[in-house]
Amino acid sequence: MSKQKKDFLLVSKNILPDAIIKTAQAKELLAKFEVLTINEACERVEISRSAFYKYKDGVLPFYEASKEKIITLSLLLVDKAGILSNVLNFIASIEGNILTINQGIPLQGIANVSISIETENMEETVESLLSNLSELEGVRKIELIAKS
Repeated sequence: MSKQKKDFLLVSKNILPDAIIKTAQAKELLAKFEVLTINEACERVEISRSAFYKYKDGVLPFYEASKEKIITLSLLLVDKAGILSNVLNFIASIEGNILTINQGIPLQGIANVSISIETENMEETVESLLSNLSELEGVRKIELIAKS
């Protein structure tokens, strides 16, 4: 978890500089496939590419900043009845929505499991989820392998 948490503000569009507003407009054109390249998007909204690149990672439409996030975890679990069930029950208890579960054939008493979870309604942070799961009986290793 070495990534620094981003801070967000809800700000009225009316007080933002034109470069930021136009960057958001250009990103929307690209997302809707109304244009195919950044250059086309910049020309269409009349912003320089350098301004677009300066602000592109810091400006998101409100709906995009608030939409659901999906994480994928890789776990090494002891091959014993109830261990996976305890993991799934814990995720459900904090309102994590399990999307996929993949389990390999256990080797030498250890099963490799990957779980994708929608975290939009989760009552805990991802960091606390990882910490709490790692403390469950039978969980040997847990790793966040994807986040979107």
